Amino acid sequence: MRQVAAELEAIRAGAQGSGDAEGRISPVYPLPRSPAHPHGRPRIQYVRSGDVHIAYQVLGEGPVDLVFVGGFVSHLEQAWEEPGMVQFMQRLASFSRLIMFDKRGMGLSERVGYSPCLDHTMDDILAVMDAADSQRAILFGVSEGGPNSILFAATYPDRIMALILYGTMAKFTRTANYPWALTPRQWDAWLNRLIDNWGSPTSIEYFAPSRADDKAFLAWWAQLLRLGSSPAGVRGVLEVARDIDVRHVLPAVRVPTLVLHRAGDKAMRVEGGRYLAQHLQSAKYVELDGDDHWWWVGDTEAILVEIELFLRDITEPELPDRMLATILFVEMIDENGVEARERAYRSLVRGEVERFRGREMKGHGRRALACVQAIRNAARPLDITVRAGLHTGECEFVNGQLRGVAVQIAADVLETAAPGEILLPRTVMDLVVGAGFDFVDHGLRPLPGIAADWRLFALK
Repeated sequence: MRQVAAELEAIRAGAQGSGDAEGRISPVYPLPRSPAHPHGRPRIQYVRSGDVHIAYQVLGEGPVDLVFVGGFVSHLEQAWEEPGMVQFMQRLASFSRLIMFDKRGMGLSERVGYSPCLDHTMDDILAVMDAADSQRAILFGVSEGGPNSILFAATYPDRIMALILYGTMAKFTRTANYPWALTPRQWDAWLNRLIDNWGSPTSIEYFAPSRADDKAFLAWWAQLLRLGSSPAGVRGVLEVARDIDVRHVLPAVRVPTLVLHRAGDKAMRVEGGRYLAQHLQSAKYVELDGDDHWWWVGDTEAILVEIELFLRDITEPELPDRMLATILFVEMIDENGVEARERAYRSLVRGEVERFRGREMKGHGRRALACVQAIRNAARPLDITVRAGLHTGECEFVNGQLRGVAVQIAADVLETAAPGEILLPRTVMDLVVGAGFDFVDHGLRPLPGIAADWRLFALK
């Protein structure tokens, strides 16, 4: 049962926060009041996501939960210093229960010594939803938060009712079949300018050209950058974003989706929004006037009206029987055939699968590359060699088992692997950009049962 109503009453009374049995931490100071926030700002709470603490806020008592997934930099406290942002979020909270968070490494969330990847953000969304007692929500992904939201909707369809995407793209750098994004060289040049001017109102001409002459707004943006991240931290985040590609995930998103994009967006070209709408099932596309990339500046009413109308039509769908999954097949190679050794191997496989939150299902399971890497390393002292094959794709559950082409492809990849090899196609690589894995290109290989050759990569 939700605790939101009681918590909001405590906020209205100016109550001090405290910790709770689930490890969430609230501030221990009275919540500030001002004419802009007569009931005080939503209290900052913390939840553990793995070994990292994530800061989040809950605002509103609407009939549906709306989880906001932001861009490359944020700060929950500083956001409430910008009147336009406040008005936008309060309007969202007038017809939803709005859940906001700082991604790991950003804002009030814990700083980390690595660049978070898509999987990390999915973990953080899950942790925040669980802490806020949100069983099924609507994701609102903006800018760099778009690919995070797309991947989450495909991977956890049982937790998502619908998807809203604003000013975002499936891929942030150009290829021959995706020509409207920046080239990698252009992306890096922009990133270097951003870092060189970090802490000043840099890149405002791309993000909010309509406010480029507003001195108070420029000062707010500069301070948000300083509070939200360090130059090195944001460089890592944007280097990961540069290489993201979730185009192959789009067909697996089956929830109703609203795609919003401003025609003159100077940071994310409108063709990226059109592409999303064309490749997402059940997508409604609305192209808006304006040049601003940020959603809370310019003609915000047009955006809010579309979102409110979209949410009114959303009903909780039936639990899905299809999902995006990474399938992992692992095979033991032990020429001595020692039974005790095999039992030990089976035990360590099950242990690693559970540790990485996978599911073992008659010899195959859902992945993490870290899981199979750990299995390979743990098997070596047992004088056991393993080989493995992985693939990411849409699967369906039939009688408690995963079925579908993705399962067959993962099995075929395993069959091509030599002893000691962990092989995977590019679909898996694209989802772990920035996670610290190293791969070697093994070129095109034929797969049993698949007409075309596939380019495969080996995990070092």
